[in-house]
Amino acid sequence: MILKVLRNGLGQLIVLIDLLTRPAKLKRSPEAQAAAEQAAQNLALYQFHACPFCVKTRRTLHKLNLPVALRDAKNDPVHRQALEQEGGKIQVPCLRIEENGQTTWLYESKAIAAYLQDRFAA
Repeated sequence: MILKVLRNGLGQLIVLIDLLTRPAKLKRSPEAQAAAEQAAQNLALYQFHACPFCVKTRRTLHKLNLPVALRDAKNDPVHRQALEQEGGKIQVPCLRIEENGQTTWLYESKAIAAYLQDRFAA
């Protein structure tokens, strides 16, 4: 029980630090931002709110100015089940990518950040 309280407290501290130190958003032309938002509609991030690796991934989304759907795989049983059944395992962060009729599940914060940088950075 003490470990759970400590873990929750540290998780909330990580979220608070993230909010206080969030990087500036990438500035794009209105046309480029509209194109990025259109492309981001095919993405969804399965995550836990206070997971440090998920915070890192959300910071990348914020920095790249991408409105990606966030799916709570900890508290929402529907999203948790989709992550397990379709993605193959309950591991976060996980980016669900839908392209050309195919769905890809990308795990690991570094791999997700690299994918997002390659696809959406200016």
